[in-house]
Amino acid sequence: MKIDTVNALLEEELQDIYDAEKRLVRALPKMAKGASSDELRAAIEEHLEVTKGQVQRLEQVFEGLGMKAKAKPCAGMKGLIEEGEEVLGKDGLEVLKDAAIIGAAQRVEHYEMAAYGTARTLAECLGNDEAVSLLQETLDEEKEADEKLTEISMQLLEGMNGAGSEDGEGSQTETRSSRSGNGSQKAGSRTSRAR
Repeated sequence: MKIDTVNALLEEELQDIYDAEKRLVRALPKMAKGASSDELRAAIEEHLEVTKGQVQRLEQVFEGLGMKAKAKPCAGMKGLIEEGEEVLGKDGLEVLKDAAIIGAAQRVEHYEMAAYGTARTLAECLGNDEAVSLLQETLDEEKEADEKLTEISMQLLEGMNGAGSEDGEGSQTETRSSRSGNGSQKAGSRTSRAR
């Protein structure tokens, strides 16, 4: 497809996101199954249902723009899912494996936030308020999922109390790292809401 208009670029972006979400619907059950924490498993299963709704919302966006709901292979999501599957295949402490699953899931969320933010901006340029609203709704859901994953990660790592390292330094370092990541995410969320 030749990208020579904002409309063509938006269609390209939507096709990419559509494929990404469909891939995610297939991948999330495996991630949930690999989680040891009941809270993490429940969060992933809940996000699976949200993701199914996001696929339907994308179909509404396509329809509202007069475009056919069609997927274009999303290499980015394919790679992120492959990385997540690598995590599932590793042995280790359950809490650390769960933290690694969260890391893989958050990379997915950040990819989606970037994609939906771009698509929303393009829809704004076209003056399509319905598409803007639908895309923003999904963007907000992705941000909420990311924040929830950060909370679960911090709870898991703080609960370790030095397990997994001889001197306890490992868990403290990872917890500080999670906190600093959380701070930047919250700052990013505030920036997005301020628009």
